[in-house]
Amino acid sequence: MSISPWDDGVRMEVKVQPRSSRNELVGFQEGVLKVKLTAPPVEGEANEALISFLAEVLGTSKKNVVILRGETSRLKLVGVRGISPAEAENRLKKSK
Repeated sequence: MSISPWDDGVRMEVKVQPRSSRNELVGFQEGVLKVKLTAPPVEGEANEALISFLAEVLGTSKKNVVILRGETSRLKLVGVRGISPAEAENRLKKSK
């Protein structure tokens, strides 16, 4: 699992699969969190869906979730403020 400390929270690499049948966490593959989203990769819709989904899963508000790198790519670096690496890992495991 590749969750590292960042700012006052954590950061992790996320691979997004848009246009899926439902929003779900697939799990970590080679240190990258794979997430399926129903939103299409058009005009930032998948990015917004990713932020909302991760905020819900991690139990934080959407303003605490930011895309640090990869806004137009499937592979993104995401930062989440206000959560420890251990907390993030536990919440992601419970949500699968």
